[in-house]
Amino acid sequence: MSFFAELGLAEPILRALEAKGYNDPTPIQRQAIPALLEGRDLLGIAQTGTGKTAAFALPSLHRLAANPIERKPASCRMLILSPTRELAAQIADNIEGYAKYLKISVACVFGGVPISKQARRLVPGIDILVATPGRLLDLIDNRALTLGRTEIFVLDEADQMMDLGFIHALKRVANLLPKTRQSLFFSATMPKAIEDLGKQFIVNPVRVEVAPNSTTAERVEQYVTFVNQAEKQALLTLRIRNLLETKEMDRALVFTRTKHGADRVVRHLTSAGIEARAIHGNKSQAQRTAALDAFRQGSCPVLIATDIAARGIDVSGVSHVFNYELPNVPEQYVHRIGRTARAGADGIAMSFCAPDEKPYLKDIERLTRLKVDTMPLPENFMAEAAKLPAPSRKPAEEERDARHDARAQRGNGGRGGNGQSRGGGGGGQSHGGRAQGRDGRPRDVSPRQEQRDGERGNDRGPVRNPLGEGGDKPRTFRPRGGGAPGVGAHRNKVRRAS
Repeated sequence: MSFFAELGLAEPILRALEAKGYNDPTPIQRQAIPALLEGRDLLGIAQTGTGKTAAFALPSLHRLAANPIERKPASCRMLILSPTRELAAQIADNIEGYAKYLKISVACVFGGVPISKQARRLVPGIDILVATPGRLLDLIDNRALTLGRTEIFVLDEADQMMDLGFIHALKRVANLLPKTRQSLFFSATMPKAIEDLGKQFIVNPVRVEVAPNSTTAERVEQYVTFVNQAEKQALLTLRIRNLLETKEMDRALVFTRTKHGADRVVRHLTSAGIEARAIHGNKSQAQRTAALDAFRQGSCPVLIATDIAARGIDVSGVSHVFNYELPNVPEQYVHRIGRTARAGADGIAMSFCAPDEKPYLKDIERLTRLKVDTMPLPENFMAEAAKLPAPSRKPAEEERDARHDARAQRGNGGRGGNGQSRGGGGGGQSHGGRAQGRDGRPRDVSPRQEQRDGERGNDRGPVRNPLGEGGDKPRTFRPRGGGAPGVGAHRNKVRRAS
């Protein structure tokens, strides 16, 4: 008799697990499922790829199946929140597989697609709803969903969800949920500050931790190469090209800190003949789905992603993870390299560390309690890098890159390199106080104005009073013709149009 059968799970669930080939539970499943079957709240901590979804889905399905009730319109019995669209879709697909032989309905809602179809899906009510926070609140605001009948509340990737970007949405959702409910938190990492915040949402939880907090996957070989920021792209291209030529790499995930940086990496890899795609928040849902499908099928061996988008990536066969830029939050490093070495396989994580990123590396090593091995630059690196082709860019892409570079130089807060604010004095052009675009040029500038500005030079001097030509001396009004009759006679009177 299998472990799942010994737990007393419903027969349709056991049949679905047998069809999937599930026989032995993972450590997180072995510890979490018995507590959840007792109805306890739970705080589960496990590395990514250890079967967290099944750990909360199986006992929840058993509870819902054992207590069937009539569905209420625009409501759900179980609510699962995830930070990304891809992770939400992945969770929904897994639960549908576990509930294959049960009469339990599952729906998944997220942004990037029309809300009307999702709202219609919720009209008769749903048993299990998987959602991202933004779309969930949109549906609630449109009165397409109420949470008053929710029996089970699950927060996956809790550390990411409860970060500053989601905390206000979570508090609002928590206020809409009934007080009597079962709450489950699962995450790969759980810093103490996040754990303390989570206590506001769960009551007397059972803590299940299958590995020391923030330890990295044991089967992942980790390396770091110290390189200047400007040389990272060439290093990445050469490393990936060599690994593909030697067939040492099956699929690779490359992590960047920004969406714009992900697109730039794709352009450089593509120009070098390497098939690559990007997935991030600026991509449409169709583009993200197509990129992820191509990566899963193997037609695209390299996927560039940001940290948020990568939370939903669960692809077998990822042999390499590249940290193009080190994360400024060390816990993110654990999530990144956890994309490889899944299902008993080995993996390799390579990080590129610029001089200003060395403090990030120290934080990572302090958190993971592991000294990352150093990998030197390839032989003849500079000569090989000089041979790489430059990416061809459209004029619009060049202009966009220039704007991003200008913003990066100004830094956060809209400050220029000399510390002057954009709207203040210093070296900035005001163009007579006209409204400026994001590139610093006036929106209503004309070719003639540009020509005049060029003739005057960069320093236009002070803006003159349009009513005066002689410096600060005001211009007096003198009627034409030496005080001709009728001139100025309309003052304080109603003047009729002649």
